[in-house]
Amino acid sequence: MPRKSFRQALNEAMRLEMRRDPRVFVMGEDVAGGKGASGEQDAWGGAFGVTKGLLAEFGPERVRDTPITESAFVGAAAGAAMTGLRPVVEIMFVDFMGVCFDQIFNQAAKFRYMFGGKAVTPMVLRATFGAGTRSASQHSQALYPLFTHIPGLKVVVPSSPYDAKGLLIQAIRDDDPVIFLEHKAMYDDMGEVPDGAYVVPFGEAGVLRDGGDVTIVAYGRMVGRAMEAAARLARDGIEATVVDPRTTSPLDIDTIVETLEETGRLVIVDEAYPRCGMASDIAGIVAEEAFGLLKAPIQKVTPPHAPVPYAPELEAAYIPSVEKIEAAVRKAVGWTR
Repeated sequence: MPRKSFRQALNEAMRLEMRRDPRVFVMGEDVAGGKGASGEQDAWGGAFGVTKGLLAEFGPERVRDTPITESAFVGAAAGAAMTGLRPVVEIMFVDFMGVCFDQIFNQAAKFRYMFGGKAVTPMVLRATFGAGTRSASQHSQALYPLFTHIPGLKVVVPSSPYDAKGLLIQAIRDDDPVIFLEHKAMYDDMGEVPDGAYVVPFGEAGVLRDGGDVTIVAYGRMVGRAMEAAARLARDGIEATVVDPRTTSPLDIDTIVETLEETGRLVIVDEAYPRCGMASDIAGIVAEEAFGLLKAPIQKVTPPHAPVPYAPELEAAYIPSVEKIEAAVRKAVGWTR
């Protein structure tokens, strides 16, 4: 199987769906060279190069640059989706979704409900998230819990090139609005990715490693760190199951609970803020639905409840590390009543 980068996998997903369905189009800032800018078209392919080459194949009608006004073009995408098109919108940073939040949570997310199921809004909002690239506190947040809170939205956080392609194809084909979040530090990550189209279904977690001592649940970039921690722990005889839920909404809590039937211990790694984040959400659901399976208190590994620092040393300390995950697992495994 060919190896491709996270960036290439996303590009392939959009390219294949645009070839398959003429209703699919891409819009966003700099996806076709910059709105009103002189110079080479498609020079960037978006801020992170993900849409590079799509303009040459599909033309400016289907690869549309927008002004720097998220409220306008996200609102336009919602309207386009309601009238039969399938927009894929690129927003440079998830932090900027505050500018167009009303269009997302008060409009697009509610259309199907408000119109009695007769209206669908098949649009995908792609955005980067996450710390680790020295982008400071206004460009580095992990805000997927905000969108998970809102009924009517589906929220996707891929952790590998394979999942990125399959989940994005699924997102484009879905009839509901999808928030698709890509960790900006993962674009050059490599992995095996088939050439053709395939889907990774929403709400089906991936079990990446099996072990009988503890379950580690992680999202996005934290999945790789969880896997590294599990490999280290195995040298000392501690075997961990690693679960990647892939989507925060819908959430595959059943798979997490099934692993707890064997391990009885849970560690949740979440790059989002600790208050009302996915770590807290999953811990609460497990405590409510599967408390009797737990042999030890649930451990959460998150950043502090503070903005993302800019200073390199502080940013490194802020992000959940392999060492912090390992320490949390050892605490869970070593706990006795």
